[in-house]
This record gives sequence, C-alpha cells and structure tokens, in this order.
Amino acid sequence: MVKLMKKLSKRAGLPPGSLVHIGEKRAEEVRITVIDYDEEQFREREIKTIEECFPLKDKPTVTWINIDGVHQTEILGELGNRFGLHSLLVEDILNTAHRPKLEDFEEHLFIMLKMIRYDKEKEEVQAEQVSIVLGPHWVISVQETPVDIFDPVRERIRKAKGRLRKLGADYLAYSLIDAIVDNYFAVLEHLAENIETMEEQVVVNPSPETLADIHRAKTDIVLLRKFVWPLRDVSSAIARGDSPLIHESTDIYLRDVYDHTIQVIDTIETFREVVSGMQDIYLSSVSNKMNEVMKTLTIMASIFIPLTFLAGMYGMNFEYIPELKWHYGYFTLWAIMVVAAVVMVFYFKRRKWL
Repeated sequence: MVKLMKKLSKRAGLPPGSLVHIGEKRAEEVRITVIDYDEEQFREREIKTIEECFPLKDKPTVTWINIDGVHQTEILGELGNRFGLHSLLVEDILNTAHRPKLEDFEEHLFIMLKMIRYDKEKEEVQAEQVSIVLGPHWVISVQETPVDIFDPVRERIRKAKGRLRKLGADYLAYSLIDAIVDNYFAVLEHLAENIETMEEQVVVNPSPETLADIHRAKTDIVLLRKFVWPLRDVSSAIARGDSPLIHESTDIYLRDVYDHTIQVIDTIETFREVVSGMQDIYLSSVSNKMNEVMKTLTIMASIFIPLTFLAGMYGMNFEYIPELKWHYGYFTLWAIMVVAAVVMVFYFKRRKWL
C-alpha cells in the first residue's frame, strides 16, 4: 500500500535548491533512453552517461529524454545545469512526495504527475511520481522505476502512427500526460470489479476479510482522490495557459485530457460513496446476523425454561412428593413437557418468530 506520507527530514535545514532524494530507492540503476525524431527520421538509443544527450538540446528535431530512477542526484544536477533548469525544479523532481502541479519557467514548463498502476498479486494500487519538463524542441521525463505506461507512445513514434511524428514537443508532452490519465481508467476498472465482488459478499456473507477488503479499497480511493484532484487544476492550467511552448493546435487535445480528468474524478467520487455505503451495510449485516443468532438462542431458551422448571421441581429431594410413587407419573410429566414445547413452537411460528 502506498505510504500516506514520506519522510521529509533529509532536507531539514538545507538551503533551497539542495539536491536531496526524498523517497524510496525503487530502481537499482539509473536508465537513460533518448528518442530523437522528426517527420522523416527516427533514432532511439540507450545511453550510459547523461553527457551524451547534451548535443541534442539545440537540434531542430524533437528529442525525448527519459530517465528511470531519481536516486542519483548528480545525474539530474548535471542535466539541470546543461538544459538551464532552475535548481528548485530539479529539487522538486528529487522529492517524490509532491502533489501534482504545473510551473511555468518561461523557457520551459514543469509538470509533475502521479503514475498509477494496479498490482493484481498484492491487490493494491501503486503510485510513482513522474516529472515532465517541456522545452522548445525537447521533453525530459523522469520516473522512479523503469516500469511505465509510455510504451504505446514509443511504438507510435517508431511506426510514425498518427500525428506524433508530425507535430512538436508540446504534442509529445500531451501524449505522455494523456497516457498517464488514460491508465487511471484501467486502474478504476480493477477497483470497480473488486467493489462489485465486495458488494455481493457484504450482502450475502459478510466476514472480517470483507471488512479488510473494504478498508483497503477505501484507502486506495483516498489516495486516488489525492492524486487526481490536483491533476484537474494542472490539466486546466495547461489548456488555458498562454505559454509559447504550447501551440494552438495542441490546445484542443489538452482540453480533452481535462475532460478525461473530470470523468476520472466523478468515477472516484462514485466509488467513494459506494464504499462508504458498503461499510454501513457491513455493520448492518453483521448486526442483523447477530440478532438472528440471539433470536434463535432466545427461542430455544424460552422453550426449555418451562421444561427446566418442571424437571427441577420434580428433582427436589423432598421425602413426600404426591406424584413420586404414582405409576403413571413419569409418563404424565413427559407428556406435559412435550405438549408445552409443541404449544410454544406453534405459538412462535404463528407470530412468525421462527
């Protein structure tokens, strides 16, 4: 499960712009891939040192630099110095506890998002931070792990599908944002399946495991809500911004991302209400189940109370009991007890207590 809060004490007392990694080390080694393309040509390669991508900064082609792993601060520091990135921007990339946001540095845009995926084995939502820096002819994306959802974007670049190879870096940045937002729907589909299963369990056979599943789903929805609500402001600001880095032809696609974000938010709010209602239904179901058990025990006790009274009365150790030496006393007592039990059962059924 995603931690609700990450440790921020590492940068306590440090000056602004200090490069300190905040968060878990999720990648063993930093992996850097570069894709350089235009409408006519395409080149993709994995580089060993960050210096190899510096000559691509001023090329007229579109360059996409993707970095997997944020724990080596010197790599991002060198990249920031060569591409003219503000020190606070690089600091924010290294701090994986940030909420989604957008910052305009005039010469480049900085977009921070949360990439979400659903782990079927652990049955939980996992999230990592993705930082996107948009420049005039280049895009830098920084992720915590090499596992991402950008492969469809890479495939479109390789095969020159759609508008990606024909348009500029702003359209590439849009494509990355759109891939992140669209993946939210895949996660929501898994949550919807789990919620439907939990609804059936809550009504038919509630158990402590069901309550644990409800709590897990509630935590996942809270985290999704935390990640997606700021994304609405980010997508709206990008679509309505006046940055020269985003061309008018890309605005309509960014507005579509905003619409998808609103749809995701509406779905999350619906799930939130359903899960909250399931918790109340679970408590009611458990209470009703307990009431049925107590009702059954009470009826059984009510039937045996008069029988116990008769058995106790004739079990007293007095020397003289009139019926004690009567030849039919034992059978008569049994007949009275059976008749009393049958009458009480008939009465309970007539009152629909059984």
